[in-house]
Amino acid sequence: MIPVVASAEPRPIDPLAPGRPAYVDDLVRVVRTDGELPRRTLRTVRTEHFDISHEGGRVAIAHRVPLEEVHAGLAELLSREIFGPGWLRGADVFERIMTGIVLTSVDDPLSAWEHFYRTSLRTIEAATDLADSPSAGMHGAVAGYAPVYARAEEVLVGDSVVELGSCFGFFSLRQAGTREVMAIDVSAGSIRLLEQVSAQLGTPVEALTADAAHVPLPDGCADTVVALHLLEHLEPQHGWRVVTEAVRLARRRVVIAVPYEDEPEELWGHVRTLTREDLAAYGLRTGLPFAVEEHHGGWLVLDLA
Repeated sequence: MIPVVASAEPRPIDPLAPGRPAYVDDLVRVVRTDGELPRRTLRTVRTEHFDISHEGGRVAIAHRVPLEEVHAGLAELLSREIFGPGWLRGADVFERIMTGIVLTSVDDPLSAWEHFYRTSLRTIEAATDLADSPSAGMHGAVAGYAPVYARAEEVLVGDSVVELGSCFGFFSLRQAGTREVMAIDVSAGSIRLLEQVSAQLGTPVEALTADAAHVPLPDGCADTVVALHLLEHLEPQHGWRVVTEAVRLARRRVVIAVPYEDEPEELWGHVRTLTREDLAAYGLRTGLPFAVEEHHGGWLVLDLA
């Protein structure tokens, strides 16, 4: 594994930082190489799409990812060629490299992300037909988003939705044309990106930076509150506070989805696994009517009305 030398507190990712001629932050340097492959040194690892080396205290990535593949599927590509084989590890480095690939794909940062979002949304929509494929339901896999989003959409009630832990905000964007939507994430960069890109896409999403356990919104502010693949990123007590906050914010229904894993997947930032029994325990603890289901992972649906 190539070591990562980092400052004690690397600065947060700026998703709209310039990416040409290179994306550079405290941990990584990413460049796009076109045409003939650069010369490989003794300390360079070469895969089909990447050259990986170490440069000035940073991980240096030279990539050859085609523009049509710059979408949410980058997660699968990075896992397969870099993080799965163990050349690098760590969710933070993973996110920074993915950001760098997007920002070096097109000259203008906002245009690069607009391309990423448009292509991702089309790919997720197309993957709806692959609901029973081996990758369906896998956290981080493009085919895995479609059945999770489709199931969540089936159980939504009412005309307004709050999404806790929205990340890129794909689910919120899918609802924005038909419902009043609020996307909430702890990452200020992700929220700023979603606001700007959603406007570019013509489906503006109202977004808010906040910890999902402490949301500055009034009680009962939305018909349905969803938390899709969020709890596995949080320690148990933090996760319980998110459940109680979702109940406070919802008028009619809370929808929670988690992946079922044997071990927490470090690459996706998971810190624990959850089981059907864990979800049932959450439901019992709320004192509300609830159902626990299985569909490409586990589901807890709480009804308030």
